[in-house]
Amino acid sequence: MKNFLKHHIAELHNVTWPTRKQAVHSMITVIVVMALVGVFLGVADNFLNQGFLYLLNA
Repeated sequence: MKNFLKHHIAELHNVTWPTRKQAVHSMITVIVVMALVGVFLGVADNFLNQGFLYLLNA
């Protein structure tokens, strides 16, 4: 167990962590993409719902 933890701690020191600016930019990008996908899926769901209702009532 000691060697396992020692190895993993050594690996964490080799990781290149993003800067604060990079992390904030990535977070904003993810939020914007999530919002766009949410709007797209909402519009597609509404469109398909209206289409099915039209077919059922026709």
